[in-house]
Amino acid sequence: MPKLITFAYERPGKGSTVYDEWLLLDRPDVKVLLQESYAGPDVTVRGATILEHGAQIIWFVFADAWHDIGRFYLSDDSFTGWYTNLCKPVRFDRDVWNGSDLFLDLWQPVTGDHVWLDEDELHLAVQSGLLDAATRKRIHNERSLIDLLAERGEWPPPIARDIDLTQARALLNA
Repeated sequence: MPKLITFAYERPGKGSTVYDEWLLLDRPDVKVLLQESYAGPDVTVRGATILEHGAQIIWFVFADAWHDIGRFYLSDDSFTGWYTNLCKPVRFDRDVWNGSDLFLDLWQPVTGDHVWLDEDELHLAVQSGLLDAATRKRIHNERSLIDLLAERGEWPPPIARDIDLTQARALLNA
């Protein structure tokens, strides 16, 4: 049965944003969340809108992983692609979760080549001392692993490919 959780997402140097999301699937290895209505401005990559205000997002949060993955949609429910956030492993405390962004993101559109985003933000965070050497190394290693898996056609993981908006809504209404 779905339950509402509070997800506090910190952006070092930029504060935190709190989201209320539905926990649809709670497995030891992955949690699947539904954000019912994206409240921010439209998001564009390479001139194309990948996420619209009011659209739904399915998030895949992996236990002890240094990333999470979102399935992005437009407000008409058109699927646009996968958005991988590099982040510290999420801390789960019952119905309140805490995450911390690591600036670098990967966009994989439904068609076309993937692109790494926010490299400038990562560079500024490093220059300003917001990230220690161990975290910088972890970001580099995570990016290298994801690049390798993407080249093999193995990124994103199967669950992020399999659970779409229709299935997420069915889980929410179960």
